[in-house]
This record gives sequence, C-alpha cells and structure tokens, in this order.
Amino acid sequence: MAIAFLCVPAGAGASKSERPREVKVPVLLLTGGRKLAFERSFDSELEVGARSGFWNRVLNFVAGQPQTHSLIRPYDIVADSQGRLIVTDPGAAGIHIFDFKHHRYKFITRRDKSHDPMLSPQCVAVDAQDNIYVTDSESGKIFVFEPSGKLSHVIGSLKYGEGYFKRPTGIAVDSSSGRIYVTDTLRHQIFMLDMQGHVLARIGKRGSGTGEFNYPTELRLDGPDLVVVDAMNFRVQVLDRSGAFQFAIGKMGEGLGSFFRPKGLGIDSEGHFYVVEGLSGLVQVFNRQGQLLYYFGRKGTGFGDFRLPAGLFIDRDDRVYVVDSYNRRVQVFHYFGVAGHSTGGAK
Repeated sequence: MAIAFLCVPAGAGASKSERPREVKVPVLLLTGGRKLAFERSFDSELEVGARSGFWNRVLNFVAGQPQTHSLIRPYDIVADSQGRLIVTDPGAAGIHIFDFKHHRYKFITRRDKSHDPMLSPQCVAVDAQDNIYVTDSESGKIFVFEPSGKLSHVIGSLKYGEGYFKRPTGIAVDSSSGRIYVTDTLRHQIFMLDMQGHVLARIGKRGSGTGEFNYPTELRLDGPDLVVVDAMNFRVQVLDRSGAFQFAIGKMGEGLGSFFRPKGLGIDSEGHFYVVEGLSGLVQVFNRQGQLLYYFGRKGTGFGDFRLPAGLFIDRDDRVYVVDSYNRRVQVFHYFGVAGHSTGGAK
C-alpha cells in the first residue's frame, strides 16, 4: 500500500466563533481500491439534535435556554454496541455520551462528590453489556458506570479516599474471559484484574527490552493480542493476553514511521495499526511487520487537521474517531478496505 497524505483546506480557527467552514475534504485514495474518507466533526451536545418536549420548551421560554455542554479538553473515545460515542474530558472533569441515532446526550460528572469524586477522567472502555469503564489519572481509580450513566462501583478505591493505582491510563475489557487490563503509567506496568477489580497479575517492568515498558499509556484488545503504547520507548508493543511479547512497531524519531509523542491507538478490520502522533498532528498507519502504509492529518485547525490529537477508536464499521484535543472536537473518518467496504471486527 502506498504512502499517502490526506490534504484538506485550512480552517479559520478552533473557537466556536471561528470554526472552519464545512468544506468537502478530498478522499484519500489508496492501493487495491482502499480509501479513507472524512465524514464529520462534532464538539457539543447541540449536534446530536436532541428534541425537546412541550413542557421543556415552556420551561426554556420562562427560565431561558439551559447551558449546553461542549468538549473542553477531550482525551479518549470509545463506541458501545448501540453506536453511542463516549468521550472522556479531563477539562470538564466528566464524560460525554453522544447518541446520534436516538438524538440523545448525557454528561456524567462526579467532581463535587464527597466520596470517590472523579477528578481527571483519562481513558475509556466498554464491556459486552455496555458498562463504561473510566480510568482517573488523578484519583488513581477506575470508575464503572452502567449504560444509563449511573455509577456501578469504583475499582481501586482505598480508605481515606486514596486510589490503588499511581496513574491509571489505558484500559481494555475482555468480557469473555472476565479480565480487565489497565496500564499504570507511573509503575510502568499493565495490571490484569478480574471483573471485581482483584489483581490477577502484573505484566512487565520498567526497561527498554521486549515486554518491558517506559510510561505505557493506551491499550487495545484485538483478537488474541493485547496492544499497548509504550510511550517513552517510542513504540507500540503487541503482547498476547497473558502478557507474553509478540512483536513491536516503531522507533524514536520525528520523521515518518517514527514516534516522538505516541498517543491514541486503533486497529482496523484488516489488522492495520493506527497510531496518533501528538507532536506532528499525524495519524500513522502500519502493518503487522511495522511498515508505514500511509498517514493522514497535519497541524492546523481545518477539517482533517489536528492540534495535539490524543485518543483514537475504530468501530466495527471501520469508522475512525480521532480526538482532536486542542481543537476541542472529535473528527470522524471512514476507512474502506480492500473489498470496497468495511468488513468489521471485534475491538
């Protein structure tokens, strides 16, 4: 597959008053009939098109329009089985749930709670029942919410309000085996937990060798693989689900095919690895042999541009969601595989 670059017109700015105009972004044509197309961008609850009932409209007329929620400093994203998009936002100390299909929106926060407040939500995952798992890098805990958004329980909550983890970041849930994987970035390890949060194993230690980590962050499960961004070793490591090393992708550098500030991670239906490079504002796409296939994005504020992008998620239809953190939005692309359409796959 040839290397290609998705070039889009520059926008005016990231603020609400200076959003880039809706423009037609060129489709990125790849070899073998593959392509990547820009679909949309979203940044607030207004875009779900929620319909207000009669009495709500009366209340709004009397009391004024309620405050709407917008992305402030979004970090990570996941889609559940219903197609709802769940975005963590440490800038708002909460998580946004966008349900475009049913025109619904919900914001969840626990900032002012006296017990187990959620301070800085980081990464997010869902299980087979669409329960939502959120790591909190400041409190050192994992918050588990029901699909409705109601708090179910907190993993790692100790006496006196302390958290068990030093800095939990990436998280992935294997519902079939009842396992939760979480990176503790400051411990340079991956914790394997059962569904109740009991520690079953610790994977790795600090170092630069195979199966060792230096500030690991994002995690993804893909088939038999456990994939982790080994941030300060400037690589992505692929392990099996027991933690045994398989192979690695990437090296340190600022050029194409290298990493300097690797962030979000996703795998499409053809097994390609998408890695966000925060410094350059690129998403680089690799095969399992570590070869750079193509890349898209650049620094900027227009559609298809990124400013310090963070999380990335690819759904079963090969839609690629990129959290464009400093532009305060999520951008959505659609990858069409070799057959001209998405084949889907478990994430």
